[in-house]
Amino acid sequence: MAKEVKSKEENYSVWYNNLVVKADLAENSAVRGCMVIKPYGYAIWEKMQQNLDRMFKETGHVNAYFPLFIPKSFLSKEAEHVDGFAKECAVVTHHRLMANPDGTGVVVDPSAKLEEELIVRPTSETIIWSTYKNWIQSYRDLPLLINQWANVVRWEMRTRLFLRTAEFLWQEGHTAHATKDEAIEETNKIVRLYEKFAKEYLAIPVIVGAKSASERFAGAVDTLCIEAMMQDGKALQAGTSHFLGQNFAKAFDVQFATKEGNLEYVWATSWGVSTRLMGALIMAHSDNNGLVLPPKLAPIQVVMVPIFKTDEENDKIMEKFGQIRDGLQKVGISVKIDNRDNLRSGFKFAEWELKGVPVRIAMGPRDLENGTVEIARRDTLSKEVVSQDNLVEKIEALLNNIQDNIYNKALLFREENTFEIDDYETFKQRIEDGGFFLCHWDGTPETEEKIKNETKATIRCIPFDVEPKEGKCMVTGKPSAQRVIFARSY
Repeated sequence: MAKEVKSKEENYSVWYNNLVVKADLAENSAVRGCMVIKPYGYAIWEKMQQNLDRMFKETGHVNAYFPLFIPKSFLSKEAEHVDGFAKECAVVTHHRLMANPDGTGVVVDPSAKLEEELIVRPTSETIIWSTYKNWIQSYRDLPLLINQWANVVRWEMRTRLFLRTAEFLWQEGHTAHATKDEAIEETNKIVRLYEKFAKEYLAIPVIVGAKSASERFAGAVDTLCIEAMMQDGKALQAGTSHFLGQNFAKAFDVQFATKEGNLEYVWATSWGVSTRLMGALIMAHSDNNGLVLPPKLAPIQVVMVPIFKTDEENDKIMEKFGQIRDGLQKVGISVKIDNRDNLRSGFKFAEWELKGVPVRIAMGPRDLENGTVEIARRDTLSKEVVSQDNLVEKIEALLNNIQDNIYNKALLFREENTFEIDDYETFKQRIEDGGFFLCHWDGTPETEEKIKNETKATIRCIPFDVEPKEGKCMVTGKPSAQRVIFARSY
């Protein structure tokens, strides 16, 4: 019997959790708040990683790696930064265990207390800027464009697979520049790179904008973001790019000699996306039959299922499948032939639907005789019988069509669930049904906090690609320069 996925209409949260587990993406670990990413889930993350890594390198960035442990004194050098992360930090206090004197298990060796406690990396600005002090002396050392792929730990109390876990995987870029303008240009370049990746690979339309002051990254002068809408109408922050000004350079005394021979502090950025993108991918596209994966990120783009009654029929079909597979692989399409002989074809169909494989090819004895195959596409669940002639070209075109269709469906959903609201009472009612709300706000943290407390909605971003039009704040009636996006979020 095929694995069942609970209806998202009935309970979106349970549907999501069930799907992550039943599609073999991840599972909860024995370590509280942590997850095990299973091979199929990790294969999707690897494809994200590979494509992002290529995009970073095309824009001049290089990879490095920095320590997992950060001296506690480093974190306290940037006051706003430590305030932002203090409650989430895991702290290492001792470096050795010893046998329990009563003979039961092990205990911390009290003589092995660290001289300075270490923080398990929640983010790497401090350890990286302490290193950059040794690397940067002159304008000739700039810009420094470095990325690292790593894990981080943020001690979350309420966790959900991929979306919020105590440990997660990510990339974090950290760049140093000679001028403020260069650093701001880098911040904008990266948020647009994230937008491009979300659109072209995740098939998720995102809104690019700036965070309000209260929503900025701890220690940043400005935070830019991409915001995506999930199928329950909630927002998910899918990536951030931060202009750090000279805050970290001053905290760690990172100065450079200019062409004129003066000493100046460098200008900084940091930016990142994480395995949270896996959650975005699942929630933006999937249905009650399982995952719906955009072909560009699917570990298996085409699965082939033979339908037969005798070994002789199977042998002939498998020979033909082998030829088709070779042709598809030559043009870079990933293929799996499901030749398990202990499962019925119907079970296989349901399993590959659950795992979101974009295209399924089935062939029986009659198809073999007629020179046809049955093609099923995962995004629409439609099927058709087509000739085997020019099959590789047909599959290539179909995969491109599926990628575009998944994106367009998500875009239409966002457009249908984005509203302009001017009345606060109406807003309080409508926010219960989810969606993005373009509303005027007077720019004060007090009004922002009032809305958050009364509705659980936050300012997701001040959008860049919306024509600014002046108006009046929906709460206070005070002047507003432009509409901002409010939504409930993950």
